[in-house]
Amino acid sequence: RLPEQQKMSESPLSWFRGVYLPPALHPLNKTFVKDGEWQDIDSTQEKRRAFLQDFCRKYNSRKKLQTHLVHLVSRIYVEDRHKVLYCEVPKAGCSNWKRVLMVLSGLAASANNISHDDVHYGKHLRKLDSYDLKGIYTRLNMYTKFIFVRDPMERLVSAFRDKFEHPNSYYHPVFGKAIIKKYRHNADEEALKTGSGVKFREFIQYLLDSHRPIGMDIHWEQVSKLCYPCLINYDFIGKFETLEEDANYFLQLVGAPANLKFPKFKDRHSSDERTSTDVVRQYLKELSKEETQLTYDFYYLDYLMFNYTSP
Repeated sequence: RLPEQQKMSESPLSWFRGVYLPPALHPLNKTFVKDGEWQDIDSTQEKRRAFLQDFCRKYNSRKKLQTHLVHLVSRIYVEDRHKVLYCEVPKAGCSNWKRVLMVLSGLAASANNISHDDVHYGKHLRKLDSYDLKGIYTRLNMYTKFIFVRDPMERLVSAFRDKFEHPNSYYHPVFGKAIIKKYRHNADEEALKTGSGVKFREFIQYLLDSHRPIGMDIHWEQVSKLCYPCLINYDFIGKFETLEEDANYFLQLVGAPANLKFPKFKDRHSSDERTSTDVVRQYLKELSKEETQLTYDFYYLDYLMFNYTSP
């Protein structure tokens, strides 16, 4: 480890370590929030922000986490016109949020006409880590920062269903093959060759393995490691469970065009039942009590930070 540490100390990026971002939140324009439809949503929003701030103070997470600034902001998308920063949490409405950002930035006229591939592979949106140090800090301090989260277990099951229960030219050969090879006894040749047909329990064994055969992926990485909510002070915390109302309220706050509403459509596999509490319960039946508990423990911080109740 020593040569690596020496290399780090000589790097011009080394002084990014242990970055501490200002605690002040960006003031939101709430002039239109009266005794009408947005008041309850605004009240809930204030409670979420206060809860997260209290959690971060209690656990003193700012002092514990040291990381590079560039890595810290690597999941954050920038929309300069309306001065917003969005930290992407996969399986929590991120595809439709990227569509909305493209409309806000003038790259598209409507969110409804943007394909899945255009959203994820078109490289139309710029990330915060592509700016220089001054550009990063300026935007972190001046722009409205927002995040949308989801019940951790629902998000996990949703990711598994999407990536392993449907044909996928990346996740099957890359993750599937490695998972089946390590965790399936007497796997047949076809499964080892294609990586298709991963079972939920095998996926969980991979997730919980400290020596997992292939690294983590953003679709099941903890939000605490994707968006660093105790280092970056998010001005708005939306939840997938109240996605539509939270999203449309946020769009009002940042001055989006009046006709722009958050899309209602499901991005892919539209005929599938949405991943709900009942659906999650069916998948958890495949696990032992110990595996279930360890999976909750894996997402412990996400449950605490965003006030989700673990069953």
